[in-house]
Amino acid sequence: MSANESPDTAAMNNLRAEPAEAACEWLSLEYLAQGSERIGGMVVRSAQVRKVLKTISRLSPYKATVLIHGESGTGKELVARAWHTLGPAPAGPFVTFNCSNLVESLAESQLFGHVRGAFTDACEDSLGYFRSANGGTLFLDEIGELPLQLQPKLLRAVETHEIQPVGSARSYSVDIRLVAATNRDLRAMVKAGQFRDDLYYRLNAQAILVPPLRERREAIPAFVAHFIEHFNRLFGKDVKFVSRAAMDVVCANQWFGNVRELGHAIESAVLMTDGDRIDVDDLPFHHGDAADEATDISVDAMRPHGVPDPGSGAEKDWPYSLDAVVREASKLALIRALQATQGNCHHAAELLGVSRYTVYRMLNRFGLAEGLTYRTFRKPTEV
Repeated sequence: MSANESPDTAAMNNLRAEPAEAACEWLSLEYLAQGSERIGGMVVRSAQVRKVLKTISRLSPYKATVLIHGESGTGKELVARAWHTLGPAPAGPFVTFNCSNLVESLAESQLFGHVRGAFTDACEDSLGYFRSANGGTLFLDEIGELPLQLQPKLLRAVETHEIQPVGSARSYSVDIRLVAATNRDLRAMVKAGQFRDDLYYRLNAQAILVPPLRERREAIPAFVAHFIEHFNRLFGKDVKFVSRAAMDVVCANQWFGNVRELGHAIESAVLMTDGDRIDVDDLPFHHGDAADEATDISVDAMRPHGVPDPGSGAEKDWPYSLDAVVREASKLALIRALQATQGNCHHAAELLGVSRYTVYRMLNRFGLAEGLTYRTFRKPTEV
């Protein structure tokens, strides 16, 4: 990818690259997967995910507590599993619990266990998730859903590596590595009084950010190949090729549900095709009301001021792709927010309605991070 080429453009250019197979209408799974690796269950092709793996490799030898940030469907559990696999006790248990599944009245028992007779229906002792993960890794997904009254006890367990089952006077030592994950803005929850600040700072001391799929589109072809191979095995199918037109549609999709949504789409496509090829008509989002409604939208109504009318002859001089327009608008919004907040990234994030980590990524993406100081955006400047 060249210095001036966006990941979106690079992904499309990869599919249009010469020679041989790239020039034909049908692309093999081997072609789509080229340049990618499979590491600990993860499909790795983008620079962003390689950076995540580099962070994991640095942290994995230690019993550090890690917090994984990322939108729903980005693969946070796979990152946690890779962290466990590369750690000092890969043979130990990897115990997963989604905090949104906590039953509030039984939450403490679910995490820390209980002794027989501790409450009604406690007919026998229960280890709980912490003791079940002893000697390995405990992965607490959706940590933002943890009830507020339980957070001090989790903080104590993280800091002391000791837990006390419900109804017991005895404490137990636990030898675990804790990794938590969230798709929520915990910092905003702290401000709103919905999450304890001391627990947030303890968990966030070692943070890993998993970027959304739309920010690493160059990895989409490799994910498509991976999912086709998976669902071929699962359903006894033998899909070997994807049409160039179908890949263009897949690469252009926004994927707000990230890798999980892409996987569901490819599962549907594999089921829908009768042969060894997936074409546009096999894709689940190519049909339906959304596509019909899109044809009723006027192109003229969507054309921003200054964009030439197609057919006028002036469009040949129009230098911007949609990616470039969105990029410039995002950059301008970021600069204005930083100007308004005297260069304070945290306050700029609040103005933009995004997380502080998104602002940091935008600064790096637009080349504004290097040499950034308090005075950089102190006075408004023309852009």
